[in-house]
Amino acid sequence: MIRLHNLTLGYDRHPAVHHLDLELPQGSLVAIVGPNGAGKSTLLKGIAGALQPLGGRIDLDGIGPREIAYLPQHHGLDLDFPMSVFDLVSMGLWRFTGVLGGLGKRGRAAVKDALDAVGLGAFGERPIGSLSGGQLQRVRFARLLLQDAPVMLLDEPFAAVDQRTSEDLMRIVLDWHARGRSVIVVLHDIEQVRRHFPTCLLVAREPIAFGPTSEVLTAANLARARQQAAVFDDHAAVCHQDDRPAVPA
Repeated sequence: MIRLHNLTLGYDRHPAVHHLDLELPQGSLVAIVGPNGAGKSTLLKGIAGALQPLGGRIDLDGIGPREIAYLPQHHGLDLDFPMSVFDLVSMGLWRFTGVLGGLGKRGRAAVKDALDAVGLGAFGERPIGSLSGGQLQRVRFARLLLQDAPVMLLDEPFAAVDQRTSEDLMRIVLDWHARGRSVIVVLHDIEQVRRHFPTCLLVAREPIAFGPTSEVLTAANLARARQQAAVFDDHAAVCHQDDRPAVPA
């Protein structure tokens, strides 16, 4: 269970998303949608532990940071660095081997299986700088497969990839959900959300609606989110730090 209690997140004490209260049962498949600048990516960073709350708290029900797999929107990789696809994917095993631990026969087989699962079984020895955008995203998914985490956080995982890659990666997401993992995905494609995600959170700096996707993504709610985003004041007063502990439990 992931619980957000009156959660406010932001930067330099300015709120990016605030007053969130919701519960996500184990095994949830949830899409987070909203206008640009609505705080969607910020919310994922907070759940991942990469950003501390300005107020309220995040309760992860005993799940530690090493049990959360987080795919940020921007890969942050130096594509000129001399690293092979195999080596990049193998980083997904650090949770089990440590940074300096050897892969061993079983680890190398796991990396190969992960590459096969994303359709890149023959790409292991290629340098990462030779990959297309869609191939690189498949490699990032292969690394997530090896993390084998109970909570998966994905920020715009299908952006800037072709339709076939999007469909292939979506099948992996649905398989994670079928295996009982909690999967939370930031998306901008409303029709994709309607097709695949039973639960949806609509935000525009503050919660607009949360629940069954068909009830959340109504014309009225979407219009309210757009209006809320349009009137938001980026120069609003800073938040005062909450006196309660502001760390993931």
